[in-house]
Amino acid sequence: MKAYTEYLLFNTKKRRELIRITDKVKEAVEKSGVKEGLCLVSAMHLTAAVIIQDDEEGLHEDIWEWLEKLAPFRHDYKHHRTGEDNGDAHLKNLLVHLQVVLPITKGKLDLGPWQEIFYAEFDGQRPKRAIIKIIGE
Repeated sequence: MKAYTEYLLFNTKKRRELIRITDKVKEAVEKSGVKEGLCLVSAMHLTAAVIIQDDEEGLHEDIWEWLEKLAPFRHDYKHHRTGEDNGDAHLKNLLVHLQVVLPITKGKLDLGPWQEIFYAEFDGQRPKRAIIKIIGE
């Protein structure tokens, strides 16, 4: 079995951003040489996530609105007692999850017709990472 690891680096200009990373993940699959296997893409921070969604601006706005309704930015989170101000970012991460696992078939990432991979940043403007881990034959 083969294994391949690659890291993606981020330092967003805004606190919250959605960054399409599909092409970078596809390139990593190609570099790995794996023909049949799995590709894990995971944010390495608890205030970010990796999601699969349609690349449509209106939907992206809906996603941000939905997340803000469920986990709004507030000053009174108990987490803020530590000196942090990102309690909402941790809760948003819980809602959309940290990572995704995707199939590799015939040497290609096996996505559906509208599926794109995004790095979702909820507390940016500082260095962050995501890991791509590929295993298979």
